[in-house]
Amino acid sequence: WDGHQPKEVAEISREQLAKHGFDVEVSDTLDAYLDGEKLKSLDLIVPVWTMGTISGDQERNLLEAVKSGVGIGGCHGGMCDSFRNSTEYQFMTGGQWVSHPGNDGTNYTVDIKDPDHFITQGTPLSFAVSSEQYYMHVDPAVRVLASTRMPVADGPHVKNGNFDMPVVWTKYYGEGRVFYSSLGHQANIVAQEDPLRILTRGLLWAAHAEDAA
Repeated sequence: WDGHQPKEVAEISREQLAKHGFDVEVSDTLDAYLDGEKLKSLDLIVPVWTMGTISGDQERNLLEAVKSGVGIGGCHGGMCDSFRNSTEYQFMTGGQWVSHPGNDGTNYTVDIKDPDHFITQGTPLSFAVSSEQYYMHVDPAVRVLASTRMPVADGPHVKNGNFDMPVVWTKYYGEGRVFYSSLGHQANIVAQEDPLRILTRGLLWAAHAEDAA
């Protein structure tokens, strides 16, 4: 979906990974998932694909690669609003977007919950964001590294009272490390200092490349 600026966001991820010594291949087709053996040879997969439909073979190869130990990491709708009918993909990623009350330009705060984790090191314990505040259905098995307090915008969730919504998390899918950040509606948000630091360190963590930081 072009509204999430997938080319620009992919380029930010490519640039950051290249800075840390990765050889990066960018593809604009889900057929990149058809070569299962190639996928298993990778250190990291970074999906940037909002909505859409994934075929059985594409999904199967992706899932098997991550199960085997290939890392996967990404942000916003490019990872956790993909393939809305593919529940096993959602099982792997750990969450699925369902709403963003207030839409783009909502002012909210991100609070770091685990400041000692590699991914959150160097990030302020709290920082402000003006963008979509994602309301997500989240796997209870994830390790929440950052959250945001809701509600800050009107919506059908308001009468449920205040609650913390996960923003950044990790989990495992088989042997694969899974990283996700809901920050990044468009490239200008991804490129901001704190979201970019989290994304970059999250991708390094997912690839078992902490030493490259």
